[in-house]
This record gives sequence, C-alpha cells and structure tokens, in this order.
Amino acid sequence: MPHTEKTLETKEIFNGHVIRVTHDKVLLENGDTSYREVVHHHGGACVLALTDDDRVYMVRQYRYALAEEIWELPAGKLEAGEDPFGAAKRELAEECGVTAGRYTDLGCLYPTVGYDSEKIYIWAARDLTATDQHLDPDEFLDVVTLPFDKVLAMVMSGEIKDSKTVAAVLKYALLRKEGKA
Repeated sequence: MPHTEKTLETKEIFNGHVIRVTHDKVLLENGDTSYREVVHHHGGACVLALTDDDRVYMVRQYRYALAEEIWELPAGKLEAGEDPFGAAKRELAEECGVTAGRYTDLGCLYPTVGYDSEKIYIWAARDLTATDQHLDPDEFLDVVTLPFDKVLAMVMSGEIKDSKTVAAVLKYALLRKEGKA
C-alpha cells in the first residue's frame, strides 16, 4: 500500500514572485494529524550544452541566498504552466547566446523533497548555433566553456555544488560511458 498524507487545512504564509509558502495541517496514514510547511515553486529547466569538441557551456554567477558565486549550467525558472522544454531552450539562448539542433532528455530532479515542490527538468544539447544573448535586467553572469572532463572533475572534487549541474553532468557521463550520448 502506498504511503500518503491528506491535506486537511492550508494557510498561506507568503506569496511572492518566485515562491509561495503554506502551512498545512495533514492527516497521516495512521489517523494522527501533523503540520507541513511547503514552499511552492513552478519549477525550472536546465541545459547541459556541449560543443562539437565536448566543451560545456557553464555560467558563473553570484547567488544571494548562498552569499557566494557558483558554477552552474544555464537554467531558469518556469512561469506558471510553462512547458519545461520550451523554457530550457529559452534559457540556453538568453544566458549563453546559443541554440541547439538536438536535445537529449536527462530527466527530472527534485532538489529539496522535504519541503519544496520544485521540479527541475534537464536536457543535454548538441549541434549548437550562436545567437544573441539577452540577459534579464537583474541577471549578471559570466559564460565560460570548459572541457566536459574538467567539468566532471569539478563535480567530483566538490567545486561544483549546484544540484542540477551535478545531476546533469553525472547522468551525461554515464550515458557517454555507455555509448548513448
């Protein structure tokens, strides 16, 4: 029998531009009640874009919540109801100034399952073509291409800590090893 919880009451605590937070009373499977704090997020899309010579488009940007500059793959949040694949293509063009002719679905990542509804959809992209980069007015980042093996080494050493980037790089490395990438 699958485990489940039923929402009995929901109280909205915060409703912002990126997230909404609720405090929910839930019925547990044993008949008891408990409370859950939930961060509601529309999700995101991420792209591991590779050049013909296996260089990866990476972005380096300051992340306010962590108070540090980090390495990431190009990615962005979904608008309500937005198609994740369309968002992935949009973010690759906006952040890196490239489009891709071929995509490989790398799956979906749940970055924080204990309290957050966010899902991040991930693709690898090949057959890249230059286009115009157009960052959001509040977006400041550096775009760098690094050899895939260097990016993999940065993941393994802990230099790259971003979960979507770690997952995408490791999944792609396995596909490459199996001859499927």
